Amino acid sequence: MAAMNPCPCGYYTHPSRDCSCSSNQIQRYLSKISGPLLDRIDIHIETPALQYKEMTDDTKAESSAQIRERVIKARKIQEQRFNELKIHCNAQMRAKEIRKFCTIDGQARELMKQAIQQLGLSARAYDKILKVSRTIADCEEKENIEEAHIAEAIQYRSLDRNLWV
Repeated sequence: MAAMNPCPCGYYTHPSRDCSCSSNQIQRYLSKISGPLLDRIDIHIETPALQYKEMTDDTKAESSAQIRERVIKARKIQEQRFNELKIHCNAQMRAKEIRKFCTIDGQARELMKQAIQQLGLSARAYDKILKVSRTIADCEEKENIEEAHIAEAIQYRSLDRNLWV
């Protein structure tokens, strides 16, 4: 797990504070993390600053216990899937297992093709998206990876996309 600011001053994308950085400063800051390093991180997302209203909102969210149960079910699915192999979870899959357990249909394949072409994703990022998609499907107790799972996993590759500058 790692964390970083969106820019040197930390306020780029902030909803109510002004960023004092130039585009060049932001680009230079973001370029300090190499592509090959980012490729090795399965999920990267932007977590924007919360407004006071969001922090104090009483809306009931899914509880940690509910999330834990879903994760336990997904891990059991993975343990059964990999019972004969020397791996225990989707994150440990190598290319051979990815090709076997992360097959996708035509619509999902087309979405992946578009993501690879438009976002310039690497082969390693492609594999990471497939593994994360498999995990999302497992959390929903779905046997097959669906287009929505691929779409969600692509969203977890925010640093592969040049969205900030």
